[in-house]
Amino acid sequence: MRRLIYALALTLPAAPAAAGTLVVRVVDAAGRPVDDAVVTIDPAGRAPQPSRGPGPYRIEQRNRMFHPFVSVVPVGAIVSFPNFDATRHQVYSFSPAKRFELKLFARDQSRSIRFDKAGIVAIGCNIHDQMSAFLFVTSNGWAQRTERGTVTFRDAPSGASKITVWHPYLRTPTLTVSRTMRLGEANRTESFSVKLRPAPLHDSSAY
Repeated sequence: MRRLIYALALTLPAAPAAAGTLVVRVVDAAGRPVDDAVVTIDPAGRAPQPSRGPGPYRIEQRNRMFHPFVSVVPVGAIVSFPNFDATRHQVYSFSPAKRFELKLFARDQSRSIRFDKAGIVAIGCNIHDQMSAFLFVTSNGWAQRTERGTVTFRDAPSGASKITVWHPYLRTPTLTVSRTMRLGEANRTESFSVKLRPAPLHDSSAY
C-alpha cells in the first residue's frame, strides 16, 4: 500500500502554490503616486487565472467628465453609461477592441454595451471634447487599477511571472513597462517608476 501511495504521489502533478501578498507601487519621475495605472501578472508557463468581477460595471457622466477615468473589466462585461449631467451626451469609441456609438441621451438616462474582446477601449463624447475614459478589457484575473499609486494581489501566483504596468499617458510606444521576477511564498512589495507625458490640454483629468 505504501508503494502504491508513493507511486501515485510521483505521478500526480504538483498544484501551483499560492504566493504571499504582492503589493505593487507605481510612482512618477518625481516620486508621486500614479493613479489609474493597470497592473497585471502573467505567470510563466501557464495561463493566468480567469477574470471574474462582481459587477455591475458603470462609467458615469458627471460635470461633463467620465468617472472613473480608467476601468478594468472582464471580457464579456456589460458596462452602463448613466448620464447625471443636465446636458446630453453621445458616447463613442473607434478602438479596434470595440467600435460603438451611443446616440444622444439625456439626464437620468443610461445606455449599456457589452465588451466581448480583450483590449484597450478609448472612450469619448462627440459633444464634449474634454471627456475621455479608458476601459481595460481583459481575461486575466490578475489585473488591477492603482489607487493612490498602489495595488495589492492577495492571491498572486508563485514562480516566474511578468509584471506589467499600463497607463494611457506612459512615455513608451506600447504604453507599458514590464519586469520579470520570481514570486515566492513570502509577502513582497515591488515599485515601478514611470515617466508620463502630459495629459491632453482638453482633458481635465490631467495629472
